[in-house]
Amino acid sequence: MIRPIMRDVFFLNQKSEQATEADKHVIQDLLDTLKANEDGCVGMAANMIGVKKRIIVVSMGFANIPMINPVIVKKSGPYETEEGCLSLLGVRKTTRYKDIEVEFLDAGFKKQRQKYSGWIAQIIQHEVDHCDGIVI
Repeated sequence: MIRPIMRDVFFLNQKSEQATEADKHVIQDLLDTLKANEDGCVGMAANMIGVKKRIIVVSMGFANIPMINPVIVKKSGPYETEEGCLSLLGVRKTTRYKDIEVEFLDAGFKKQRQKYSGWIAQIIQHEVDHCDGIVI
């Protein structure tokens, strides 16, 4: 189901809770909402649709991939950039890392550990920030 985009900064600044298999419906809502906003959005976190759970979806170009309870365990190659957010107006400066390694559960709740770089890494970092209550 396509959900409205959360714009309440107080809500967005709260840390999200660990997701469980009972939250599977949130994954589909996030995927549906990302697809509906694909002209101006490349990733979403559950709090962007009003759900305080550690679930993100990322446009990898070929598909939109969900990550449950993502944690960035390694990062290297810091750089400065500007980012926008569907939940906020304008763009803001931030530091990101060129290469990251992420531990997460996939849509089947199986543990994964993957390396990402460049644009995909930047999207994941932005969405994990959302899970941590950091608004860019």
